[in-house]
Amino acid sequence: MLDLNWLKTFVTLAQHQHFGKAAAALHMTQPNVSLHIKQLESTTRVKLIERNPFHLTEAGVRLLKTSQKTLMELQVCQADLNAINDLSQGTLTIAASDIISRLLLISPFQLFKAEFPGIDFSLLNTTSSQASALVKNAQADLGFVIAQKESQPLHFTQLQQIRWCALGDNLALWQQAKLQPELELESEPTLILLGHDTRTRDLLDLALPSLNLPKYRIMEVGSVDAQIDWAEAGFGVAIVPEFSIYTKRNLKTHLKTKVTPLPEFPTTSLGYIVRQNQILSKAIKQLLKWVDEEIIRSQK
Repeated sequence: MLDLNWLKTFVTLAQHQHFGKAAAALHMTQPNVSLHIKQLESTTRVKLIERNPFHLTEAGVRLLKTSQKTLMELQVCQADLNAINDLSQGTLTIAASDIISRLLLISPFQLFKAEFPGIDFSLLNTTSSQASALVKNAQADLGFVIAQKESQPLHFTQLQQIRWCALGDNLALWQQAKLQPELELESEPTLILLGHDTRTRDLLDLALPSLNLPKYRIMEVGSVDAQIDWAEAGFGVAIVPEFSIYTKRNLKTHLKTKVTPLPEFPTTSLGYIVRQNQILSKAIKQLLKWVDEEIIRSQK
């Protein structure tokens, strides 16, 4: 019979294609990784990998597909069993972007920690696309995302409509320069945007022509926090979600630069994703209730 630990080692080794890296990822010694592979090959009676150079054999490729599916199904099953049993102990893994977790999840997490002290929750700082993949593969129990498309095997529930605003003093001047070419600008307009690895950037690129700007350049940064900081420092105009400005912390009162609503920009959705037919535990349902209440408070 195949040992699940052997299969997990085999899948990790196939991903890293290196015994040392696989050992580090599994918190094992390299000899133990080699032993698991040897035991797996001995039990299956087939050679699964070639070492120099590293690659899977035909049998290895076949076993990898089944192993990945099996391990994921078991992980999903365990999550459902935990939910059915309403565990007071265990782990809850949540995937969310930095801006969502920082502005909307801190207070709910504090309440969660007080209400469910036996459950250790982990927060994975990701993009919305990465969060979807983590939930799909049962590496996260819950994901908070922006602009999620409903697709198997994920179910998306909207929590809030997101609108956009521009943070920076020069937007009106730039738009005037577009209408009056004789008006000379001191420098080329700079828009501060998130990188192309985010869903929000894909949405914004389609809407940027509606700003009616002269020729401009783009400064890409890695987070909404960075967008706000660079705009506040006078390096350009940042296009950010309104909820990153108007929060319960009343961040707006501390901003030095102008905030301009962008009603012509298409709205999108902020919400959470779970796997289709996933059983939600009492703890997850309560956490979602607190997140919903936090969103309502942030809009006041």
